[in-house]
Amino acid sequence: MPITNTRYVLAVSDLARSVDYYTQQLGFSIRFAFPGWTYVQRDQCIIMLGECPNEIPPTALGDHAYFAYIEVEDIDALHEEYSQKEVRFRKSLRTEDWGMKEFAVQTIDGHRIMFGEEA
Repeated sequence: MPITNTRYVLAVSDLARSVDYYTQQLGFSIRFAFPGWTYVQRDQCIIMLGECPNEIPPTALGDHAYFAYIEVEDIDALHEEYSQKEVRFRKSLRTEDWGMKEFAVQTIDGHRIMFGEEA
């Protein structure tokens, strides 16, 4: 049976602040919202943000704060888009030995996302 899609579920400390970051900085739009949850989407990527103000912050999880590797078309254009905004890069854009050109960002909550494209 094939997997048809993926969604990511993230705990965030301040939902309104996080939604603003995903929409204003990372280019997502709001797909669905109800008390305590907002689903944001950019193209085929959906992230379900749930407000959990008392949870351990992702920055305390070290490398476990990485939650997604998102493959894109035109990694250079996405990197340029994010470079024009207040996006914190965790890894600069570069081509790796495993054949991917990639970069990593850290969200306002401390989650890490890797974006890549086949080189």
